[in-house]
Amino acid sequence: MSQTWLTAKLDIVESLRSRWFLIYTLVFGGIVALLFLFGLTESRVLGFFGLSRLLVTYIQLTMAILPIFVLITTVRSVAGDREAGVYEYLLSLPVSLAAWFWGKIFGRYLVIFAPVCAAMTLAVLIALARDIDVPWNIFGYYTALLAAMCVCFLGIGMLISALARTTDMAQGAAFLIWLALLLFLDLILLGVMIQEKVSPETAVAVALANPLQVFRTAALSLFDPQLIVLGPSAFVILDAFGVTGYQIFALAYPLALGALCATLGYLAFRRGDLP
Repeated sequence: MSQTWLTAKLDIVESLRSRWFLIYTLVFGGIVALLFLFGLTESRVLGFFGLSRLLVTYIQLTMAILPIFVLITTVRSVAGDREAGVYEYLLSLPVSLAAWFWGKIFGRYLVIFAPVCAAMTLAVLIALARDIDVPWNIFGYYTALLAAMCVCFLGIGMLISALARTTDMAQGAAFLIWLALLLFLDLILLGVMIQEKVSPETAVAVALANPLQVFRTAALSLFDPQLIVLGPSAFVILDAFGVTGYQIFALAYPLALGALCATLGYLAFRRGDLP
């Protein structure tokens, strides 16, 4: 356990000194600042107002930005160390492969989740200073959603990094996966399902295999428990899960997917040709 923590600490220190972390932090902190600057808390759209209005906009922006940041920076981890010749140095030290791999995951998770959580906390502090009501249930659930999504895409990124032989291949695969998940949110998936005349249950099941779709739908469920904006597909989801059940599923599924991908990545890393 001490080896794992030391590896995590080393990854945290390296990340804090890198440019991507500074940009990553400024992006999420800047989003919150701009949303307050544009007076988003003073507007009302579809019943959303105050800090709730800001949080729902922030969570939608995060859905597009967070995955690509996590994937691109994470895939460089194992693949980059392989190209840099770190493995030869690693194998000469009394550090197990498991401690190194899981230590990098723990360290990277803290680094990618901290700025996102800090931005949410900043929004709450500004709201309290301006006497704006804070929807604590929404804040808590959104924070949990972001934590689960960080686990999900961190696991996917580590799997890609362990399988790819070069950094360029890893980054290309990460970008393609992110693009595919975005495209299959609505447009392409809807067209394919209509053409193939599949059953509604199958269409919804395929859609919910996409963690971004799960993330987006769960975020809306707090404001729209009946999921009216989803149309007829809402009946399939609510009949299968219920509102509370779906919100639990939206946390459990990304966590399970991320843990599975990380485990597969570790197995590939352990059995691969390290040098």
